[in-house]
Amino acid sequence: MAILALDQGTTSSRAILFDRSFRPLGQKNVPLTQHYPKEGWVEHDAEEIFRSQMEAAALLLADKSEKIDCIGITNQRETTILWNAETGKPVAPAIVWQCRRTAPECEELIGEGLESTVKATTGLPIDAYFSATKIAWLLSHSPEARSLADEGKLRFGTVECWLVWKLTGNHLTDVTNASRTMLMNLTTMEWDPDLCRRLGIPMSILPKIVDNAGLFGIVREGFDIPPAMWGKPVTASAGDQQAALFGQTCFALGDTKNTYGTGCFALMNIGSRPIFDEKLITTVGWKIGNDVTYALEGSVFNAGSAIQWLRDELKLISSAPECDVLAGQVEDSGGVIFVPAFTGLGAPHWDMYARGALLGLTRGSNRSHICRAVLEGIAYQSAELIFAMQKASGIPIRSLKVDGGASVSVPMMQFQADLLNITVDRPAVIESTALGAAMLAGIGAGLYTMAELSKVRISDRNFDPQPETAALEGYARWQAAVRAVQAFE
Repeated sequence: MAILALDQGTTSSRAILFDRSFRPLGQKNVPLTQHYPKEGWVEHDAEEIFRSQMEAAALLLADKSEKIDCIGITNQRETTILWNAETGKPVAPAIVWQCRRTAPECEELIGEGLESTVKATTGLPIDAYFSATKIAWLLSHSPEARSLADEGKLRFGTVECWLVWKLTGNHLTDVTNASRTMLMNLTTMEWDPDLCRRLGIPMSILPKIVDNAGLFGIVREGFDIPPAMWGKPVTASAGDQQAALFGQTCFALGDTKNTYGTGCFALMNIGSRPIFDEKLITTVGWKIGNDVTYALEGSVFNAGSAIQWLRDELKLISSAPECDVLAGQVEDSGGVIFVPAFTGLGAPHWDMYARGALLGLTRGSNRSHICRAVLEGIAYQSAELIFAMQKASGIPIRSLKVDGGASVSVPMMQFQADLLNITVDRPAVIESTALGAAMLAGIGAGLYTMAELSKVRISDRNFDPQPETAALEGYARWQAAVRAVQAFE
């Protein structure tokens, strides 16, 4: 007996099988193609999203004899897909969360004085990051989309909604993903008609909002779905960062996690009432029955993607682990500062137009210094988020739970601990996103209670802060570099 987690991410689709004690039984990854048709634009092929996710599941289940009890889904958030309800075909490429094409539309909304209304209603700032302006853009630029909407045949969904539709035929979204669209009222947890009207988005295209744990549907039989999944219940769905918060068992007030993936995402459990801050996102952590947990979130748009940039574009490294090796060969960055604002700056700056920079270069700067500066730049961004969360909530953070692919970097995790002056706690299962989806699926299937799940997480390594480091001095220089890239616009 096992639980299948489908983890659809920005650069790959993953499938992980967990036993009933939440030990990983196997994992398969399938890469997902990124498309960059114009500067600042990022797209995916929605059909490839589904195919790659099913391929990962098929590869995983091919040599597994365990029977699947239930399925949990977690996903890259905000990525926007519109499709024809009759044919099931997308009407345009999916607009990825990183895409900045709707920045002008966001500026127009801000110019109309709507920012305070949107923040009070949704907990979000007006930004191209979120789904709402992406939907409006597609409706404006695709005659087919507008025509289908007028006929009541168009459907919108973020990635988990698309997967649920393809697997079960049901048009549902969970409350965590809905809270990232800039269209959901954070208090009522329903679509806000006034925001939909202002953006010209017909409410008929929106999915029904449901809890994170419960029955989303039964997987259909189809040649494009692995037979081992046929007839199995989908019992959970959550956006990737909320799933990671849950998988890290951040069940207590003030518990905080940071995921080091393509981007960097820090979330703090703030309890049953939302806290609003102009620099941070207020979002739903999870909703199970009548119990709602809110979270403060800070988003860094480029983290692991900066290491990929070193490998794929600059050719300074041949693999991500080599970045660690080179960074470890020098005591510091030699004065090099890196600001990875390839697609703008997220919290707490919310600057859609800032771009990345390498500063402080000298003739003696080498690739080891640059690698170290990139790792430190990721840690600096994360520290900025943690400091902002403590200030906004008034809740001290005693330790930081970390996960995601880049959290395997020992030099970066140690630098993060030194910078924050708190313990950085890395779990034995760093795929906390998939683990959270599996845990929620277990609740949705009636197999576990929250109390039972609180004992699931096991620490792999704690990074304790080292005294008398120069980390905070470097942080001040990094903040000056951030001001420089903003002034450069």
